[in-house]
Amino acid sequence: MPRPLRLTTLIALASALGACSTSQGAPAPVAEARPQIAPEVLRRYAAVTDEPFPVEAVDPRDLKARNVRQLVNYPSKEPPGTLVVDPYRRFLYLVMEGGKAMRYAVGVGKAGFEFTGEATVARKASWPRWTPTPDMLRRDPERNGRWAGGMPGGDRNPLGARALYLFKDGKDTLYRIHGTTEPWSIGEAVSSGCIRMLNQDVIDLHRRVPTGTKVVVLGSRGTVHAPRPKAPETTGSLRYGASAGLMPDDGLDHAGLDNRSRNASEAPEPPAYDREADDDGL
Repeated sequence: MPRPLRLTTLIALASALGACSTSQGAPAPVAEARPQIAPEVLRRYAAVTDEPFPVEAVDPRDLKARNVRQLVNYPSKEPPGTLVVDPYRRFLYLVMEGGKAMRYAVGVGKAGFEFTGEATVARKASWPRWTPTPDMLRRDPERNGRWAGGMPGGDRNPLGARALYLFKDGKDTLYRIHGTTEPWSIGEAVSSGCIRMLNQDVIDLHRRVPTGTKVVVLGSRGTVHAPRPKAPETTGSLRYGASAGLMPDDGLDHAGLDNRSRNASEAPEPPAYDREADDDGL
């Protein structure tokens, strides 16, 4: 090849390589690594679509390994079917046979430490109504005042998809186990409320336990103490049905929401406690 032609070819090749290099641009940023979540866990906390109101999937970033619903070793003197709440370790256990228990992670508010001892699940509700206490209304009237007449059940209700109401000696303890609209708070100490669970978990628990279930709430040393007489100030009243007073003018169809919540609550209960794990892959 003559020298001039060879030189021209080399210049053209260099230009072409330069163009390729330029077209590649800056290196793509490395995606932030996220913890690997097992597919069966993601399915367990996927969106629920067969409820009166939508239940969103839990963001994998809010799922810590210790907070995933799971079957664990849990030797206990309590008979199978008993609920044991440990607000200090942030766990709720459904005692099962063979020294096992289904363990659920919970978030605990101030009211969650106000009661220890034994109680009974006197009532179960689907998509329960929530009403702030007089103390809550005084402390934050701007936020809670519009719900003085009660907030109907729904996906915006702070009690979530289900609630279990605990009574002792026929009297309401004002202690509740309920769902939450704040999944990031599970496993944490929060500002208000009793015992909150992921909506997917509280739906599962609600299905497993009947009314009349024994509940044991542990004290700070993992033991049962006598119940404290002081009533929680931040749990909120949980009146059921139509409430007194005017409905807030917030654009919501409160009558329709109440009917949907009431119908869900009054639906026949499924079989109570089953002795095998649910379709958890466990």
